Amino acid sequence: MDTTAGKPIRCRAAIARAAGEPLVIEEITVETPQPHEARIRIICTSLCHSDIVFWKMKDLPSVFPKILGHEAVGVVESVGENVTQVSEGDTVIPVFLADCEECVDCKSKKSNLCSNHPFKVSPWMQRYETSRFKDLKGETVHHFLFISSFSEYTVVDIANLVKVDDPVVPPNRACLLSCGVSTGVGAAWKKAQVEAGSTVAIFGLGSIGLAVAEGARLCGAARIIGVDVNPEKFEVGKKFGVTDFINSKNCGDKPVSQVIIEMTNGGADYCFECVGLASIVHEAYASCRKGWGKTIVLGVDQPTSQLNIRSTEVLNSGKILTGALFGGLNAKSDIPILLKRYKDKELQLDEFVTHEVRFEDINKAFDLLIEGKSLRCVIWMNK
Repeated sequence: MDTTAGKPIRCRAAIARAAGEPLVIEEITVETPQPHEARIRIICTSLCHSDIVFWKMKDLPSVFPKILGHEAVGVVESVGENVTQVSEGDTVIPVFLADCEECVDCKSKKSNLCSNHPFKVSPWMQRYETSRFKDLKGETVHHFLFISSFSEYTVVDIANLVKVDDPVVPPNRACLLSCGVSTGVGAAWKKAQVEAGSTVAIFGLGSIGLAVAEGARLCGAARIIGVDVNPEKFEVGKKFGVTDFINSKNCGDKPVSQVIIEMTNGGADYCFECVGLASIVHEAYASCRKGWGKTIVLGVDQPTSQLNIRSTEVLNSGKILTGALFGGLNAKSDIPILLKRYKDKELQLDEFVTHEVRFEDINKAFDLLIEGKSLRCVIWMNK
C-alpha cells in the first residue's frame, strides 16, 4: 500500500456512459484523497435497486458518465489530511448517508440526517464540487451517492465511512449493511420502533421489503403481511418472518387497503412502502390503523412524483406518514450493532445473497436483478 499512497492510481472501473446501456469496464485514474477523504480498495460490492433507478434515469439528477455502486466493503489504501478516524489497512463500510458525529442531528437519537453534510444526489465528492475520477482521455467521470463502488479503487469522505473493528464478518455479507439490509432492518427497528406483538404490512418484497420483515421479526412482530404481485415472494418471505401474503393482483374489486383492514380488524400498526411509487404510498397509508398507525416510506420514486393526501384525512385519522433514509440508522453507531447481531446468529444476512459474480460479469448482476431472479448479487472485484 505504501507504494501507491500520495500518487494517482490506475485501475479498472465499470462506467455507465449512457442511460440504460451496459456498463463498460475501462481503465481510469483515481486521484489522491483530499482533506477529510480516504482512498479505498474495494473488496466486493453488491447491486442495489437504487443503482438500477439512476442507471436508467436520463434526466437530472442523473449525470453521465458515472461510476455507480454504493454497497461495498473495502480497505483503506491512503488518507488525506485531517483524517484520524481511519488509517491505512483498516476495513471500512462506505455509506451514502453521512454521519459526521459532530452536528446536532448526528448526535441526536431523533435523527440521522446530518446537517454538516446533507444528503443529495450529487455527481461530486461530499465537501468539494469536484471528482476524483478521470478516464484515460483525461475526461471527468462522475461519482454516485458519494461512494462509486463499481471501481477497484474509490475515494470516500470520512463522514461516509464506518470502520469495521471486528473483521470476523465476511466481506460478502458485511457489504449488505452498506445500504439495503440496513435500510430495511433499521426502518423497523429505529424509525418505526416496531413493538412486540404488533402487526406489520410490507408493500413490495424485494430486498428492502424482506429486510423490513427481518427487522420486524427481530422486534417481535406477531404478524407480518407481505404485499407483492409475485406469489413466489411468499415462500422467500417466510424465511424472514412473513406470516401472511397478499397478491395485489388477486384482490378483485377490493383495494389492498380494505383487504388489510379486514384481515387486521382495523388496519396494520406499521406499514412500509418499499417499491417507490406514490400510488403505493397512498395504499400503505390507507392500510394503517387510525389513531396510532405509522407508514414508513422507503422506496425511491421519480424526483417529480408527488403525493396527494387530503388535509382532513391527516387531521381526522391521526396517522403518521414519514420517510426513512437509511432506515433512520446512525451509520457509525448502528452498523457495528448489526454486525454483532449477525455474528451472534440473530440477524440473517446469508439468505439475502442469491448470486455472486466476478467484476468482469457485472452486467449479469444487472440482468439478474431486473429479471427478478436475485435479491442481492455480490460482485467480487478480484476473485
